[in-house]
Amino acid sequence: MADKSTSIPTAARESRLQRWRVLTLVLLVTGYAGYYFCRSNLSVSMPLIIVDLQRQGMAPDAARIWLGSVVSLGMLAYAVGKIPGGAMADALGGRTNFLGGMAGSILATLCFVMAGTMPIFTIAWMANRFFQSLGWTGAVQTVSKWFPFRSHGAVMGILSLSYLFGDVIVRQVLSVLIARGFSWQQLFYSSAAVLGTIFLICLALLRESPVAIGEPEAAVNPTNLFQEASPKGIAFLLSFFKSRAFCLVCGISLGTTILRETFNFWVPTYFTQVVHMTPAQAAQNSGIFPLFGGISVILCGWLSDRMGVIGRAAIIFGGMLLSVGALLSLGTISPGNQLISVALVGLVAFLIVGPYSFLAGAISLDFGGKKGSGTASGLIDTVGYIGGMLSGDTIARISAGYGWSGTFVALAGVALFTAVTAAFFLREQRRARLI
Repeated sequence: MADKSTSIPTAARESRLQRWRVLTLVLLVTGYAGYYFCRSNLSVSMPLIIVDLQRQGMAPDAARIWLGSVVSLGMLAYAVGKIPGGAMADALGGRTNFLGGMAGSILATLCFVMAGTMPIFTIAWMANRFFQSLGWTGAVQTVSKWFPFRSHGAVMGILSLSYLFGDVIVRQVLSVLIARGFSWQQLFYSSAAVLGTIFLICLALLRESPVAIGEPEAAVNPTNLFQEASPKGIAFLLSFFKSRAFCLVCGISLGTTILRETFNFWVPTYFTQVVHMTPAQAAQNSGIFPLFGGISVILCGWLSDRMGVIGRAAIIFGGMLLSVGALLSLGTISPGNQLISVALVGLVAFLIVGPYSFLAGAISLDFGGKKGSGTASGLIDTVGYIGGMLSGDTIARISAGYGWSGTFVALAGVALFTAVTAAFFLREQRRARLI
C-alpha cells in the first residue's frame, strides 16, 4: 500500500509537468507565429507601397530597388542582433528574449507607419528586424529547459511550424484585408494590434523553465559541446567554430537563408509583375511557400528520426540538390502561367524549407545543449542572414536588370553551392558515426 500511495504524487507531478510543457509549446508556437504579422506585412504590402511611391513620382524600378535596400538593411539588423540575442537568451533566459523581441517589434512597426521620410522609414524597419532577431533564440533556449533532448527533434519540428504555417495564416489574413481595400498603413496598424494581443497572453502565461513550477529542468544532449564547464567570452564563441561540422552547418545556413528570404519577400511582387495577379491574389497565393514549407518540415522531421545519425545531413543534401532543377524550371517557364508558377514555388519550398528548419533548431540544440543552444542558434542564423541580405537589394537589382528568369537562374547557383556544402557535412556525419 505504501508503494502505491507514493506513486500517486509522482504520477500527478508528471501529468502536471506534461500539461505545462504543452502550454509552453503552444505559447511559443503562437507567439512566434505572431511575430510574422509584423514581418510578412512588408512582403505582402510591397506591391501597394510600390504603387504609392509611383504616385509620389518614383519610377517602378527605382521603387523596387529602394525597397530591396530596405529589406537588405533589415536583414543586416536581423543578423547583427542574432549573436547578442543568443548570448542574452543563454545569460538572461529565453522568456526575456521572446517577450522583449515581441514588444520591440510592435513599437518599431508603429514607427514604420508614422515615418515621414525614407531614412526614418528604413531605420524603423531595421529596428523591427533587430528586435525580431531576439525571438527565435529565446524560443530555442526555452525549449532546452522545458523539454528533454530525446524529444528535441519533434518539439523543434512543431515549433518550426510557427514560422511556416503561421506565415501562411498571416498572409491569408492580410490578403483578406487588402481585398477589403485596406491601405498598407492600415495593414501595419492591424499587424501591431494582433501581435500586441499575443504579447499580453504570453506575458501572463509563459514561464522561463520548470523551476518556476517547482520541477527540475530537462536533460540535455550528452554529446553537446559544453558537457562540462563552458569557456567564457570570446573563447565560448570560438569553441563553436573549432567544430568543422558546425562551420559547414553555417555554410548551409548561408545558402538556404538566401533562398528562403528571397521567396519570403519577393513572391508577391513576382506574382504581381510577372504572373499578372492582383495584389490580393498575390498575397493569398504567396502562402503556398510557407504552406509547402510546413509540410516539408513535418515530413523531414519524421524521416530524420528513422534515418539515424546521418538522417538530417542526407535530407539537407537531397533537398538542396533537387531544388536546383526546380529553380531552373522557374526561370524557363512562360510568363503569366499562373498554375505552373504557383506549383513550382510550392515545390521549391518543399525542397528547401525542411532542410532549413534543422539548422537553427534541432541541430543548434545538439551543438549547444542547455548552456549554449541560444548562442548556437544565433551564430548559425547570423551567418545565414548575412547571406540573406542579398535577398533584398541584390535580388532587386538582378530582377530589374535581368528579369525574374535571370534571378531564378542565379538562385539555382546558390542552391548548387549549398548542396555541395551539405555533401561535405554529410561526410562529416558519416565519419563521426564511425568513431
